[in-house]
Amino acid sequence: MTALEPTYGDAKEHRTVSRVTRILELAACNDRGVRLSEISAELDAPHSSVHALVKGLVANGYLRDDGGNYVIGPAVRALLGARPNLERAARAGMERLHTEFDETVTLVSLIGESVVYTDAIESTQPIRYSPTLRVRRPLYPTSAGKCFLAHMGERSRENYIAAHFADEAKRQQVRDELRAVTEQGGAINRAETLPDLYAVSAPIFDFGQVVAALTIAGPSSRFVGRLDGLLVATKDTAKMISAQLQQG
Repeated sequence: MTALEPTYGDAKEHRTVSRVTRILELAACNDRGVRLSEISAELDAPHSSVHALVKGLVANGYLRDDGGNYVIGPAVRALLGARPNLERAARAGMERLHTEFDETVTLVSLIGESVVYTDAIESTQPIRYSPTLRVRRPLYPTSAGKCFLAHMGERSRENYIAAHFADEAKRQQVRDELRAVTEQGGAINRAETLPDLYAVSAPIFDFGQVVAALTIAGPSSRFVGRLDGLLVATKDTAKMISAQLQQG
């Protein structure tokens, strides 16, 4: 065996793993996506088994259901980094926000029922927010997660609320908050995830779909008096990025 040949040791094929990877390959090779019937035929597997695997991949963000066509989901892109055109469009705006406020600016993606930071520019100040990239975080109550939830389809949003909040009064409170996020065009996190950490976020759209969120985060001592200005600047920058994405 030459040094250029791969070695796999005692690795053996696993049927479920093979099916999952083949499903992802099929979705990646078809721009329009792939339907359940096509996957079932390709794998020569029962429809019920394929359906369970596909729905699991959708739930974890590795596939996205586009009207019955399954396409590669945001989790795959987040593992590799943000989409190149999104990252390019967002970076200049992130740098301007960082220069103006000297707070940590992040680009956030949605993966299943989680958010993931795909890019960040940290504040230069001694006390600052230092995020870890490509780690799943809960949708709620992060400011970015609120943006995704607010613009999510009603059924998906209600399913999330029902699954995560047992008390109906709390559910209604969350609904009201998400409605306000839609109306004001952005979201605020007032130390709801970490003590003393404040954040503002605004959604980034690509032809009507929220593809990311732009966030500024830092200590409450620097945020409380300028939340309105931070939110306005974040919304304006997110709109600029959205416009650039639509121009290609």
